[in-house]
Amino acid sequence: MKLAIASGKGGTGKTTVATNLAWIGDTSFESVTYVDCDVEEPNGHIFLKPQIETIPKATMLYPVVDEDKCISCGKCAEICQFKAIIMIGEKPLVFPEMCHDCGGCYSVCPADAVALKEREIGMIETGHTGKIRFVHGKLAIGQVMSPPLIKAVKLHIPEDGLVIVDCPPGTSCPVIEALHGADYALLVTEPTPFGLNDLKLAVEVLKELGIKFGVFINRYDIGTQDTMRYCEKGSIPVLAQLPDDNRIAEAYSKGLIVTDELPEYRTCFMNLLSALKREVK
Repeated sequence: MKLAIASGKGGTGKTTVATNLAWIGDTSFESVTYVDCDVEEPNGHIFLKPQIETIPKATMLYPVVDEDKCISCGKCAEICQFKAIIMIGEKPLVFPEMCHDCGGCYSVCPADAVALKEREIGMIETGHTGKIRFVHGKLAIGQVMSPPLIKAVKLHIPEDGLVIVDCPPGTSCPVIEALHGADYALLVTEPTPFGLNDLKLAVEVLKELGIKFGVFINRYDIGTQDTMRYCEKGSIPVLAQLPDDNRIAEAYSKGLIVTDELPEYRTCFMNLLSALKREVK
């Protein structure tokens, strides 16, 4: 089961849910893999505390134009929808940070003037926490695009067992890349006006992608009714709720696993995992 944990905004408790599901997952699955795709600011390692075993570099290709061979036809600029190559007069100008590594410019150049070179975009760290396999990416300083690194991180996802993908917050391109290939998405939200607004945006994204999804309400209180009404109206399953308990916040601030520090919440996550298995089937 490839489960994506997502949210329309940051600060909803997405990583709390993802790490605790991974922590208790080995009770129901032979293998569990936690994948932190929030490569701009990964923090799952703070809670799972993995023993890192490999640190491969992640690279991508970008074009370099040989001006001696270039015939100024402009075809490389025409095919690049991301404007990584533009024509300044008769000279092509390359912006490596904008390149998406599609190879289109290389393919269409009639003069063989475009070469592809590698550049480092970040690193991928893999390891284990007990039985849990751990993978996360760290975007290199100065890099402006995270989807290529997210794609590289996901190459380390196994085909079996429970895979928990901790997605970046929001609804932009990095989230779309992280969600791709998921069997199910769990949207973590909070009962605030901002939380509900961004939950609606995330729901529309998942509908467009055709990924089945449910909702986890974190820090529920008297303001939860609006979120519940929205989910009921849209026939969106609310699979679990976590109360607004200061002890949970304290455990989080110390980098502790909630289900270890507060065993009474273990049942909540066990029931959530069972509900997710039913939903995927």
